[in-house]
Parts: sequence; C-alpha cells; structure tokens
Amino acid sequence: MSLLEIRGLGILFVLVLGGIYGGVFTPTEAAGVGAAGGFVFALGRRALTWHTLYTVLVESARTTAMLFVILIGALTFANFINFTTMPADLREFVGQFAVDPVIVVLAICVVYIILGCMLESLSMILLTVPIFFPVVKSLGYDPIWFGILCVVVTEISLITPPVGLNVFVLRGVLPDVSTRTIFRGLVPFILADVVRLAIIAAVPALSLWLPRLLN
Repeated sequence: MSLLEIRGLGILFVLVLGGIYGGVFTPTEAAGVGAAGGFVFALGRRALTWHTLYTVLVESARTTAMLFVILIGALTFANFINFTTMPADLREFVGQFAVDPVIVVLAICVVYIILGCMLESLSMILLTVPIFFPVVKSLGYDPIWFGILCVVVTEISLITPPVGLNVFVLRGVLPDVSTRTIFRGLVPFILADVVRLAIIAAVPALSLWLPRLLN
C-alpha cells in the first residue's frame, strides 16, 4: 500500500470518527459516510470491478435481510410479550421476594452473560429488553443506567464463546492463529469485563455521573 493510499484511509478514518465525536452526524449516518468514502477510495485505486461491486451489493443485501428478519421477529415477540402481560406478571413475581434490588440486577446480568454466549448481540437485546426493562424500572433504577448496562453486556457477548463475533473477525484477519488460541487469550479481558459489569451494576452513580453533568 502506497503512502497516498495510507493517507486516504487516514482521512476516511478521521472523517468518520471526527464526525461522530464532533456531533456532525450520528453513528448510523457515519456508516453511510464511511461506505461512500470507501466507494470513492476503491474507485481511486481502480480496484472496483463490476464483479466486485456485484459481490458487495449481494453481501450487503444478505446482511440487511438477516437483520430485518431478526428485527421483525423481535418486534413480534415484544408485542406478544406485552399482549400476554408478562412484564407486569414478572414485576409482581419479583416484588413478592424481599431481596435487595441489586441482587435482582446482578441476576439479570448473569442471564445476559449466559445468553451472550449463545445469541447474537442484536437478537439478545431486542428479545430481552421488553421483559427486563419494566422490572428494572419498577425497582427505581434509571433507564439510562439500564441502557448502559445493556451496552456493556453486549460488548461482553461479542467476545464470549461460542458465538463471539469479534473473535471470528479477528480469526479472519489472523488466519494462522487458531480460534482456540484467540479465545484463550481473551479470558483475562472477559474476566475484566465481568468485573466492570458488576461494578456498574452495583454502583449506578458511576455510569450516570456524566449524563447528569451534561443535563
């Protein structure tokens, strides 16, 4: 890769991240900007052929279709859950026990960690938030804090076996390194993330300090 190409990638990187952190556009819009920049970059390198463009469009269509199927199924499930009054029943069930709300939240975190080992992150969030959110809200916790908790759990699910999306991305970049070796190297990071999750769950003020300051 030439120096000019490296500069082009650097400019695209700064444009996307700078736009997000500078408040110029949202992360979703940044994805569009990055895709357009990548398209221009490929044209500049003369590496974009009709076959490559076709492959990219087909893969994009497949990924989009997969996400929409997940989203449609999750929304159907959420409406079914609301129709059956399951969140209210679960809230009443939890209220029958004289347990500390922190214990309930930690139990939810454990469920999330277990689900994260088997489910893709988007599916997990869409399927569980309609169930757990009313319970967490009834315990008096801040919805913003619960959202932060869900994001942290999602990050953990991206590196936990057997469905660790980031692990397989890394495996594609480093084909000479086995998946088992990658998972073994991730153990300290997984443990550190679990400790961080427990701290955020036990002390909500740590994650709410900055949002309250901005308010």
